[in-house]
Amino acid sequence: MALEVITCSGEAVAPYLGDLARLRIAVFREYPYLYEGDADYERRYLTAYARSPRSVFVLALDGGRVVGASTGLPLADDGEAFHRPFLERGWPLHEVFYFGESVLLSAYRGQGLGHRFFDEREAHARRLGGFRLTAFCAVERAHDDPRRPADYRSNDAFWHKRGYARQDDMFCALDWKEAGAAAPSSHRLRFWLRPLDA
Repeated sequence: MALEVITCSGEAVAPYLGDLARLRIAVFREYPYLYEGDADYERRYLTAYARSPRSVFVLALDGGRVVGASTGLPLADDGEAFHRPFLERGWPLHEVFYFGESVLLSAYRGQGLGHRFFDEREAHARRLGGFRLTAFCAVERAHDDPRRPADYRSNDAFWHKRGYARQDDMFCALDWKEAGAAAPSSHRLRFWLRPLDA
């Protein structure tokens, strides 16, 4: 596998949006997200990132095919659900660079791309300047969730190694339809933060 990693910002990602939507649906269908997938939602979500000229897309390509991706944008450019936990603590939105997701097909995991995704997004935020924090949030499931695969490993240890701190009291809620569910339901996601200069 000859992987190529590229970065682009804003509307430069347009040629890859269809591939990104399919990749997000495929990876987020896995535990712990169990996302049914919604092409219309994906189009709206990714278009919002593409509209932000200061966004970043880190793409892993295999023969031109997107097999992994990671996104980020200034928190002020994201939606209200992500703003609220920061505003409640009096933290200025313009000082936070938010990481949307890192998704990678299973065949390409374990090759250092997770670190590369974080390195590239953090470097992009530093180049832009003015950001004090990087942040992301992740869904959590109960340890005894019967849908949890026997070989499942959370990313908590990886995130701690990267210098991110799990926030005990900082959450947002997002709705999505789980695979096999009749209707969307609300899911709680926990924030992780890291000072950008750390």
